[in-house]
Amino acid sequence: MRYFLGVDVGGSKSHALIANELGEAVGFGSTGPGNWEVVGYQGLTNSLKQITSQAIEMASISISKFAGAGFGLAGYDWPAQRQAHLDAIQPLGLACPFEIVNDAVLGILAGSANGWGVSVVSGTGCNCRGWSKDRRREGRVVGGGSHWSGEAAGSMDIVARAMRAVAYQWDRRGPSTALAQAFIEHTGAVDLNDLIEGLYLKKYAFRLSDVMLVFKVAAEGDPLALEVIRWAGDQLGQMACGVINQLELHEEPFDVVLIGSLFGGHPLLIESLRETVQQTARCARLVRLTVPPVVGGVLLGMEVAGMDPYPLRDHLIETTRQLIAQ
Repeated sequence: MRYFLGVDVGGSKSHALIANELGEAVGFGSTGPGNWEVVGYQGLTNSLKQITSQAIEMASISISKFAGAGFGLAGYDWPAQRQAHLDAIQPLGLACPFEIVNDAVLGILAGSANGWGVSVVSGTGCNCRGWSKDRRREGRVVGGGSHWSGEAAGSMDIVARAMRAVAYQWDRRGPSTALAQAFIEHTGAVDLNDLIEGLYLKKYAFRLSDVMLVFKVAAEGDPLALEVIRWAGDQLGQMACGVINQLELHEEPFDVVLIGSLFGGHPLLIESLRETVQQTARCARLVRLTVPPVVGGVLLGMEVAGMDPYPLRDHLIETTRQLIAQ
């Protein structure tokens, strides 16, 4: 029996998954962040060792049993970083062929029935990647560029956009918004003046989780909060359109896989994204990723070993869910 290793390394959590050649998930491991930008390359190696050891122990196999492996690595953004990531993987002692990709690519593999298309990430930050139908061309945005590259639709970007509306209320550049009172109560500020002054003097500070406050106010119908969500969806859609243009997918039916917790925040985020994308690619289908992206790592590992994994995809997803639920 041949076995395959999939790894998904992120900025907040990392997973390893082992499956056999029948598409049965048999081992799983998890830990915290592994992105080298967060923990360094030695920290990446440590995370890889930890999650791989956990998965191997659960599967009751040795590392020599792997026929292929696929790694999705947050922080692996440019070809110049490839060798450093390969060096971080080397201490695992893999004797099988393996491939590494940016973690956003795993979403395409796991979420698209055909293993190609576009993925859009919206969580702590935002990203967008794509693969052409023949899998020979990759589309991308800068990834992690934030405001200077026009990729500003992650958690803190949405919070900052919402706070701009509050600042506009304070200095009378804009209308009143329920976001103001929500942020006052959330931070413990005395009033709007205290909130603005406290933010400037760093008495108060924003957290990534504050994005949920913006979604809450939007759900209550505040027009400016809704406009912030619409703006974020359009920004994500524009990123997807850039990748679609690179890959010339305008007339192709394909999946746009949506990855990240923010897509569950408010329906308008996806609606706005869809409106923007379908102006460029009317046949695009938006699909929420509902399985762990690490499934894509296993599929990539199978491909590297010369298998066609997609007939096994549904079974792999089902058994992975069962394994993680144990």
